Amino acid sequence: MKQLFLSTLLLLLSISAFAQQQSSCSSEQHRQFDFWIGEWEVKNPQGQVVGSSNIELILNKCVVFENWTSASPGYTGKSFNYYNPFTKKWNQKWIDTGGIPIEFEGVFNKKDQALYYTAETINRAGLKVQNKLTFYKKSEDYVRQLWEQSTDNGKTWNTVFDGQYYRKK
Repeated sequence: MKQLFLSTLLLLLSISAFAQQQSSCSSEQHRQFDFWIGEWEVKNPQGQVVGSSNIELILNKCVVFENWTSASPGYTGKSFNYYNPFTKKWNQKWIDTGGIPIEFEGVFNKKDQALYYTAETINRAGLKVQNKLTFYKKSEDYVRQLWEQSTDNGKTWNTVFDGQYYRKK
């Protein structure tokens, strides 16, 4: 019985070590969105504060996790951003106090230092909406997030959110 217990314990430890090794998120691709990590004050293009965001690495450094708080009372949101090594794409799962999730998928462009996400959703009127969400690394202390939508199959685009993220000192 003792031998069976020791064998089982060794097997579980081996599986655990293997799982930790397999879930390592230290590749260059996994680190592409690290420029967004930090404490941010967010302004619109006119310079007005529209909110704040705390971005951190969680889950063994595999997820870039956003905690958004709007300057408008009562509105908050969270996003889970992660690199999928099987699809070689970035994914974002966004949910806010409105309760309607959006699931983005995208790619990082090394030359532009930008993460380009897209998503297709349905609005309350039942129309298909195309979404473009782009994060531009402008400097170590400044990131621009631009969210655009189209309801005419990409012929025209409307800006939903243009956030200028300034790192808090």
